[in-house]
Amino acid sequence: MHSAAALWQRSDVGDGGGGGGGGVGASVTSELVSTLLARIAALEARVAAVERERDEYRKLYLLAREENEQLKRGLLGQKAQRAPKDESQLSMLLLELALGGEGGGDDARGRQRVPEHERRQPVRKPLPEHLPRVHIELVPPEVEREGLDAFEQIGSDTREVIERRPASLVVVEVVKKKFVRKTARGALSTAVLVAESPELPIPRGSAGPGMLADTIVKRWQDHLPLHRMEAIFGRERIELNRSTICGWHMELAALVDPLIRAMHADALAQPYVCVDATGVLVQDRERCRHGHFWVLVAPPKHVLFQFSEHHDSAAVDRLLPDYRGIVVADAHTVYDHIFGPEQATEAGCWSHTRKYFLDALRIDPILVREPFELIQTLFVLERAIKRAPPPERETLRRERSGPVVTAFFAWCDLHAEHALDESPLHAAIRYATNQREALSRFVDDARLPMHNNVSERELRRQALGRKNWLFVGSPDGARANTTFVSLLASCTMHGLEPWAYLRDLFCLLPSWPVRRVLELAPANWTALLEDADVQQRLDANIFRRATLLPVSQRAA
Repeated sequence: MHSAAALWQRSDVGDGGGGGGGGVGASVTSELVSTLLARIAALEARVAAVERERDEYRKLYLLAREENEQLKRGLLGQKAQRAPKDESQLSMLLLELALGGEGGGDDARGRQRVPEHERRQPVRKPLPEHLPRVHIELVPPEVEREGLDAFEQIGSDTREVIERRPASLVVVEVVKKKFVRKTARGALSTAVLVAESPELPIPRGSAGPGMLADTIVKRWQDHLPLHRMEAIFGRERIELNRSTICGWHMELAALVDPLIRAMHADALAQPYVCVDATGVLVQDRERCRHGHFWVLVAPPKHVLFQFSEHHDSAAVDRLLPDYRGIVVADAHTVYDHIFGPEQATEAGCWSHTRKYFLDALRIDPILVREPFELIQTLFVLERAIKRAPPPERETLRRERSGPVVTAFFAWCDLHAEHALDESPLHAAIRYATNQREALSRFVDDARLPMHNNVSERELRRQALGRKNWLFVGSPDGARANTTFVSLLASCTMHGLEPWAYLRDLFCLLPSWPVRRVLELAPANWTALLEDADVQQRLDANIFRRATLLPVSQRAA
């Protein structure tokens, strides 16, 4: 291509020639103008693209500088998905479009309106009736000196004060008396009669069901490491080594394993499940290895945990063997192989999507505000229809949430081309568009949640425990962990008191029929206790009776 100066010189020469060169000069001039205009347009587009990239890189620089300052101040930053205050407010227009102008009893932010009321003075709640009580009567000194005969009682004031006693441990001393039958002539027979030994969760063990349940609740519900538990028992003058407690739990894990497997099989029969994973350290000689805790939630029945040494597709296959339902999960590649025709169906998580756009919102609040508000609108809508019957919820999702989802992905398609590679906005749009079908699935299925928060909440158990015990001693110890955390989490799901459940479970499980083991799951526990035969078996257990309060101290 000739330069602009050269073309201009050629046009001057042509114009200065004979009369026949005018047409050629005009043609050259027109070609020059067209070329210059095209180059100007290309340069303007290039300058605009460079300016756009410059602005994006400047945002990335500011983000990196802010994160560096936080690290200098020793701040780790909160993990809660909260937007800056000025940017987190939902626009009225979006909500009116989504809600169809029907506010009902809620305001624009989805908060419930309540009538104004007067602030009342706090009232002290009565102490629970089931607690044992110590009755103490006080009389004035004058009455003590002169005697009751000189006075007439006209009333009394009663005040209850709660006090603490040391934890109560009791030794159940089982005496099995031996007998021989007397014969008709007064001699004794050689046949010795002795009662059968009472059944224990751990044969020939020294701990009853209540004691075993207490150590499990302390270790995995209250997150007490074994060395702290050993010290607590030591203060009560009970010498109980951590190795002994650990041995109890390993044996109990084997006892409970059939129940866990039955709960797992029942969970895989549900129409949808929620799954997630988190890391954990496993103790080793040289240095700790990395393992993983997986959670499988089958609302509203079971919460199950598993351990794997690797975060890979093989671990997913053990968690979801041949599952054909809907799996609510994040977009990690370890799940990809289980989705497809005649396989499981994927449902996405809008909380993960919101996190990506929240990161982008901190860098470009003006541009990203619209998609972030659309996501927030979905959450507000979901809270509003949470308690609606499934048919009504499905209709409301299609009418209200469907248009918001469509508008969100339309925005992503519009801005996908201009998002700078490796920027938070590019990552957010890529995550959302790759999960378009999975994220839209909840609109047409009232059973599905729009997020995977239930799995995230359940994994907090392991995250909180990890801050206390730091690592697991071995893969076998990790499997014992997941066994009992599964039962404890399922107890919480169904509102069961964990110690009482585990105590009664250990009373029943040793002789319980294997074919009926699923009846012992927390999901079926309340119905099981209504069985008269089960109650009779529990009442007949001498160790369980030793854990109950005397009749005079129970609630009326």
